Amino acid sequence: MNSPYIESKASEDFNRARIQATFSRILNLLSPENEEMLSLQDVKDVLRPKSESYRGLKTVPISRIVGSEGRYRDFNRHFLPRREELRNRWTRVDKAHLQHIILPPVRLYEIGGVYFVRDGNHRVSVARSQGIEEIDAEVISLKSEVELSPDLTRERLERAVIEYEKRRFYEETGFDRLITDYELEFTETGRYDEIKHHVLVHKYYINQGIDEEIPFESALLSWFHNVFLPIVRVIRDERLLRNFPGRTEADLYTWMVKHWHLLKEKCGEEYSPKEAAIDFTQRYGRSIRQRVRELFQRLLRRGRYWGHIHGPEINQTSDRST
Repeated sequence: MNSPYIESKASEDFNRARIQATFSRILNLLSPENEEMLSLQDVKDVLRPKSESYRGLKTVPISRIVGSEGRYRDFNRHFLPRREELRNRWTRVDKAHLQHIILPPVRLYEIGGVYFVRDGNHRVSVARSQGIEEIDAEVISLKSEVELSPDLTRERLERAVIEYEKRRFYEETGFDRLITDYELEFTETGRYDEIKHHVLVHKYYINQGIDEEIPFESALLSWFHNVFLPIVRVIRDERLLRNFPGRTEADLYTWMVKHWHLLKEKCGEEYSPKEAAIDFTQRYGRSIRQRVRELFQRLLRRGRYWGHIHGPEINQTSDRST
């Protein structure tokens, strides 16, 4: 049975965790993405694991549990409870902890060296709040070649994947060895594979006019100097990057090539890469006026975020057990 002390202590523990969650929201007011817990589905969408395997029971460092499959809106990235409605279930788990009652292992997914809760979010939250460093878990591993760190955010996840894709592309193609005066940089995942496909298509067309198949490295050099660089020169001459803050020349190249092909299919072959690039920028680039308006909109959203800290919390339907 629960003694009055156990009841009171569990309630105090939850109150303390809620206060810590509120302080965390305030500290991250200007960068709320650092406050958000990652969804397993978001990570799977980026990493696209090819297989999964059952790893059985393991003792897992709680510091490496970084997200959840279904309750990522109920807790922040430190597994602090974000809603008062979590009190009953959270304190029930805490009371079991205070009475040294052994609870079933949590169930986790492992991917890239970090873990996501499949079942047991409240148990992880209570354990972390109590300073416990490890927890027993039943683990399913999702295969990924990208190693992830515990300070994971959506932005850092995408950056890690991009860096992995770049390393793999350089190793497979020898790009950095063949072209020493240009760094191929992207801000989106999947683009290095797209570039490799561009080179292979370029190689195919070159091979149509000769008897002997050219090596991939020769095709890469030809693509870089005869396809990629001319479009990059248009981007530089027209100063198009100003309309796409935070993007790279390689980003604009991939977008503009697609846009160029669409224009040629729609309007005929007379469209030049320069005309396509300018048309793309006029359609999709952001002017200074638009960027100023977006800045004010972000400030307004942050103001609403601040008000949400002190306002009533939205009741959300839970979908996972303790």
